[in-house]
Amino acid sequence: MRKTITLTVAAALLATTALAHDKAVTIASWGGSYQEAQSKALFEPAEANTGVKVKQETYGGMADVRLQVSSGQVTFDIVVSGSGSAARAAAEGLLEPLDYNVIDVSNFHTGLYDDYCVGGDVFSVVAAWNTNTYGENGPQNWADFFDTGKFPGTRAYRGTVSGALEPALMADGVAPEDVYAVLDSEAGIERAINKIRELKPNIAVFWTSGAQQAQLMKDGEVDMTTGWNGRFDNAKKDGGKVSYTFNQGLLDYDCFAIPKGAPNKDTAMAFLAEISKAEYQDDLPKYITYGPTNKAAYDTGEITAEVAAGLPSSPENSAKQLPISLEWYAKWETIAAEMYQDMLTE
Repeated sequence: MRKTITLTVAAALLATTALAHDKAVTIASWGGSYQEAQSKALFEPAEANTGVKVKQETYGGMADVRLQVSSGQVTFDIVVSGSGSAARAAAEGLLEPLDYNVIDVSNFHTGLYDDYCVGGDVFSVVAAWNTNTYGENGPQNWADFFDTGKFPGTRAYRGTVSGALEPALMADGVAPEDVYAVLDSEAGIERAINKIRELKPNIAVFWTSGAQQAQLMKDGEVDMTTGWNGRFDNAKKDGGKVSYTFNQGLLDYDCFAIPKGAPNKDTAMAFLAEISKAEYQDDLPKYITYGPTNKAAYDTGEITAEVAAGLPSSPENSAKQLPISLEWYAKWETIAAEMYQDMLTE
């Protein structure tokens, strides 16, 4: 990205109205290499170009937002969220509606934003393995991941329900296109949980953060794990013996939301408009291999064809994957999370 971004007239007007009124936002993300990438590609350049002072924090997800909103003591202006968690939070009334007269999503991929959350990156939930254990011939699908006879060794698995049930159903023989139809009942949810329950004796760790999943692979603590592709790429850059496949991955996106009652809502809205521009999003793959949500980011010349081929949202890779269903998470996440927690604590 150019060191200096020329503000458009519209952006300049934003800078002298909403941004000039209160030049500060508090942004909560998930820490580790992911937040570092966001900071370098999005937050720091936007801070420099708009004059908005950015305070960064790490947080535990929408449970923290729920606590702030319910107590009437909201300190976050912008939070990073998984798409499913954001959909559920919006249904609970925890988020402010976004103003798409301010935030330009005209070049965004279809489905990568909604009324309450605007996409920041595209990622995949994949099966990763330790190449010291399996070489390059690790699990090529979820059935392989769950097959402890074919692939003996320890596993790590998601400690929360998001992205945990779909792989289990595919491992149990459900076709990707039928996964959410099967999950659309408590019986289907229990089927997925029972498949994980079978694997549980081989699961050494139920991970709860991206930093944790990456560290597990860097340290060789497990032989394979589920997790986010960009975290594994960064772990490999740091010397980790890790590989993964996009086959049967879950194609998902992270997004930015504004908590209900955010103290600097107008500034936050304008700041989201700024970091949604292609001139920022085209830098993100330099720091973590997640794809931009703004299609115009592929046209700036910053993302090479070689890099694009390794991103989850490339045509070749996305065709191998199951897009996440926000409708399912909005409807079932609370019930499924309770059932999943019961299995974890057995």
